[in-house]
This record gives sequence, C-alpha cells and structure tokens, in this order.
Amino acid sequence: MTASLPVLGFAAWSGTGKTTLLRGLIPALQARGMRVAVIKHAHHDFDIDKPGKDSYELRKAGADQVLVASSRRWALVTEVRPEREPVLEDLVGRLDAESCDLILVEGFRHLAFPKIELHRPSLGRPLLFPEDPSIIAVAADAPLGRETALPRLDLNDIDAIAEFVRAWREKNRQV
Repeated sequence: MTASLPVLGFAAWSGTGKTTLLRGLIPALQARGMRVAVIKHAHHDFDIDKPGKDSYELRKAGADQVLVASSRRWALVTEVRPEREPVLEDLVGRLDAESCDLILVEGFRHLAFPKIELHRPSLGRPLLFPEDPSIIAVAADAPLGRETALPRLDLNDIDAIAEFVRAWREKNRQV
C-alpha cells in the first residue's frame, strides 16, 4: 500500500466485533493525540441518504455525484457505474492526508497490507494469520489454541490495543 499515512487494517470474520472495537479504539487513539480516518468496506448495498431528502432525490434523478455540505460536515456520494469492488488504494487517496495521522481500515481482509486480526475462538472460525503474512498481531478474547510469534493482544483491552497501534504508527509513519 502506498500512502502518505500509515494504513492499518482490522481483519476478522463477520460477527467478531470489528466495528465495536473501532468504536472504542478511535477515542483511545484521539486521547493519545492522533487524528484518525476510517475506511469501512461494506459487502452489500448501502445508502447514507434517505428517501425524501433532497440529496437522495437528486442522486436517484441521475446525478453521478452529490456533495452535501453544511457548516459542520460534508459528504460526497458517488455512484459506481458499472458496479465494481472498491480499490483500497483509491479510497485512501480520496482522504485528506492533512486532516489525519492514521488510517484504520475495517474489512478488505484479503488484501496484503498491515492488519491486526481479531479472533474469538468461541465463534469456531479459523484463524487468518497462518495464511496471511500481512497480519502483524492477533487480538483475541481467549487462548488461540496454536503457537505464534505474532504479538498477542487482549481483544477486550482497548488501551493495550491503542498503545500497540500508537507504537506501530510511530514506527511506520513516513517522515
């Protein structure tokens, strides 16, 4: 991944708690002085607009892009035609690198870029790290049942994960 900012992913099977972890991790990273951007991959059709809203109606009328702006935030909705899976590097390039210090990615687990694997043995899903050399650590809520040289993090210890991410960012930020 070529980016002016460190990009760190969180990879796991559905239902493991990626979004829940990120909801706790983002404020913990902000408390450490980091400005965080997030890219989330959705495997399904999604919409941030609601029927009846002007922006929704303009997009449904055929606009390929609708930018909605206020004094508090702005959002750009772009229709992808023809439909195709998003390319992570393209999405990273759309972020404002001046506004953040770190990009966290939820999903895109099949791509090769640094990732922390989240694992809950109770779900009965296989570990990802044995097959994915880009996983840099494993955060689990119970013993893995297998040895690894990767750093082990407690999935329920947000502060420890935040500290790991902070140290990783310091080591990997481009000067």
